[in-house]
Amino acid sequence: MRYRLGLAPLVRDHGCVLKALLLENLHPLASSVLAAQGVEVETRPGALDEAELVEALQGVQLLGIRSKTQVTKRVIAEARDLLAIGAYCIGTNQIDLGAASRHGIAAFNAPFSNTRSVVELALAEVIALTRRLTERDRALHGGIWDKSAEGAHEVRGRTLGIVGYGNIGSQLSVLAEALGMTVVFYDSSEKLSLGNARRLDSLDELLDLADAVTLHVDGRAGNAGLFGAPQFARMKPGALFLNLSRGFVVDYWALREAIGSGHVGGAAVDVFPIEPKNRGDHFDSELRGLPNVILTPHVGGSTEEAQRDIGQFVSGKLRDYVNTGSTTLSVNLPNLALDQNTGYHRLAHLHHNTPGVLAAVNRTFAEHGVNIEGQLLATRGEIGYVVTDVGTEIDQAVINQMAQMEQTIRLRLLS
Repeated sequence: MRYRLGLAPLVRDHGCVLKALLLENLHPLASSVLAAQGVEVETRPGALDEAELVEALQGVQLLGIRSKTQVTKRVIAEARDLLAIGAYCIGTNQIDLGAASRHGIAAFNAPFSNTRSVVELALAEVIALTRRLTERDRALHGGIWDKSAEGAHEVRGRTLGIVGYGNIGSQLSVLAEALGMTVVFYDSSEKLSLGNARRLDSLDELLDLADAVTLHVDGRAGNAGLFGAPQFARMKPGALFLNLSRGFVVDYWALREAIGSGHVGGAAVDVFPIEPKNRGDHFDSELRGLPNVILTPHVGGSTEEAQRDIGQFVSGKLRDYVNTGSTTLSVNLPNLALDQNTGYHRLAHLHHNTPGVLAAVNRTFAEHGVNIEGQLLATRGEIGYVVTDVGTEIDQAVINQMAQMEQTIRLRLLS
C-alpha cells in the first residue's frame, strides 16, 4: 500500500490493506469490528511513549488508544501514513488535535458509551463513604468487630453538588434524585437542568450547600488546578469529595490535609496527575492510607459493558471514515454524515477553509468532463471538508490538479 503526504495530500490506492495499531488493552470487539472489514490489526497491552509510538506507527493508518498514550505534535508529524485516531474513552486531551487537523488526520472518541459506568461508580462511592463502609471493611479484615452507627448516614435527604453537568454529570443528577438526594450543580456553560436539579451561579455557592461534591469536568487546560485548598476550606465540615474526571484538576496534597484535619469527611479518587502506563506497575499517592478514602485505578469507565460498547462505537467510526469518508462526531474535523458512494468514485478533500475552494474543485471536475452525482461541504474553524461522488472514472490529471491546490491538506480517493 502506498500513501502520499506532504504538501501532499494523501491518495488511497485501490485494493490496499489498511493497518491498525490498538493499544492499552482495548476490548476484543475493537479489533473484530476492524478485522471484519479486512483491516490488519496489531494489539499491544500497554501505552507507548513518544519514541516508541513514532516507530510503531510506520506503515499504520489507524491508531486506537485510551488515556495513557500521548499523541503529540511530533508523533503526528512523523506518522506519515496515519489516517485516523480513535480515543477509546471520553477524553481527547492526550491527542494534539490541532496538529491532527493540520495533517488531515481525523480523531474520534466515545462521548457516551461509558457514561453509565462512571455514574454508577460515583453513586456507589457516595453511598460507601456516607456509610463509612471503608472503615467497617478494614476493621473486619483486621479481625475487629466494630458495629456502630456513629458517622454513618443515609444519602436520602442529603445534597449532592455536581461540578460539570455534561453527559456524566447530568445522568448522575437524575439517578441521585431517584435515591432521594437533593441535587445542585455548577457548570461554566449554560446547561439545562434535569428533574429537580438546580443550577447555581458559582462554585462557591455549591460548596456552601453540598454534603458531597463530585467533579465531572473535561480535560481542557483551563481546568488545571480547579480544586485546591481554598475550595476544600469552603466545603461544609464533614462533606465528602469525589474526583472521577481528571487528575490534574485537583491539588491532592491539599485534599490530604483537609482529610487529616477532619474538615473533609471522606474522598473517592479515580484519576491522578501521573498514572502508571501498565497494569501491575507500582503506584504511589499522597492519599494512600487515609481513613474513609477510596482509591481506584482510573476504572470509572472500566466495566465490560462500557468497554464493549466503546470498542464497537469507536472502531465503527474509524471503519466508516476509511470506507465512506464519514466524519460524524469527529472531535477535530468538520462533521459530514455519509452513506455508501452514490457514484462511480468518491473524492474526499480536506482543505484550509478559505473562499473559493469549492468553486476550484468543481471547476477542475468540469475542465476534465467529470460529472458530479452528489456533493457535501462542511467547515470547522480553519478546516473545510468537501466530499464529491462522481459518475465516471477519475483521470489522474484531476487528482494531480486538486492535490496541487494551495489549500489542499489531504485528498483521498474512495472507490
